[in-house]
Amino acid sequence: MSTTIVRIPEDKRDTLKAIAGIEKRGINEIISELIDDYIERHTETLEILSHPEWVDAINEGLSASERNETVRWRKEKSGK
Repeated sequence: MSTTIVRIPEDKRDTLKAIAGIEKRGINEIISELIDDYIERHTETLEILSHPEWVDAINEGLSASERNETVRWRKEKSGK
């Protein structure tokens, strides 16, 4: 594990210290948990952005929306 320095405003640091004291946990444990939560919330976005064709489809939909148009998102099946 590597070390990273993060500058936290004094008022937020003091609040974290108070919470850590109440929960009998270390600030580093709380911050690590917050980082895990942040990564979890953004994992789906990273998955979507890793597929250029999905990004293109999203951008096409946004552009159409700005023009008050709709975009067919499913290809029609042949013979139906």
